[in-house]
Amino acid sequence: MRNLLFYSLLLFTLPALAQVYTYIDGEGNRVFTDKPRAGNAERIELAPVNSMPRVDGKPAPEAAPPLAPELRYSMLRILVPQPDATIQNGTGSLIVSVNSEPELFPEHRYRLLLDGAAAGEVGTSPVFPLDNLDRGTHQLAVEIIDQQGRIIERTPNQPFHVQRISLEQKRRVTPCKRLDYGVRPECPLKDKPVEKRDIPFVPFF
Repeated sequence: MRNLLFYSLLLFTLPALAQVYTYIDGEGNRVFTDKPRAGNAERIELAPVNSMPRVDGKPAPEAAPPLAPELRYSMLRILVPQPDATIQNGTGSLIVSVNSEPELFPEHRYRLLLDGAAAGEVGTSPVFPLDNLDRGTHQLAVEIIDQQGRIIERTPNQPFHVQRISLEQKRRVTPCKRLDYGVRPECPLKDKPVEKRDIPFVPFF
């Protein structure tokens, strides 16, 4: 029974396209092999292999074909911001700069990912302006893709932090003056104090 179990496992591990034969050896054991044997060897017909779909029901993404050696990249990274950098900006604006070695090949494009979603314009420019980022921690990554949108290279996620100064904090640091209202964003016209007009002196008789 132990030998039978062993050979049964061997049967399932043989290549799918190989021919499988079985026979009884001189000691009465069942033997499985991929080589034909004269005499009492019997050929076994293998059932076709079933392909299993993905658990989530979605087709697997198309893989990019192997690159020729002259089209491979030795390095891809995000230059700005640096990993774990803190950005202090009242508007939540940020310029992301990326770099690859060698430089981007004509048939490839850069794609920036912010928190897992594409951000900015896909193209050959290594600079991505981002605006109105929310306060807190975000993740950046950059990909190199081909003309069919298949990923050639990708960096790991790189965290950075955004600290946005509120308008009230700006007013506390630099109080609004009379000429600042309507000019500085933290000094809207609606908050401009009413000016005291000179009241002419009227003598009483």
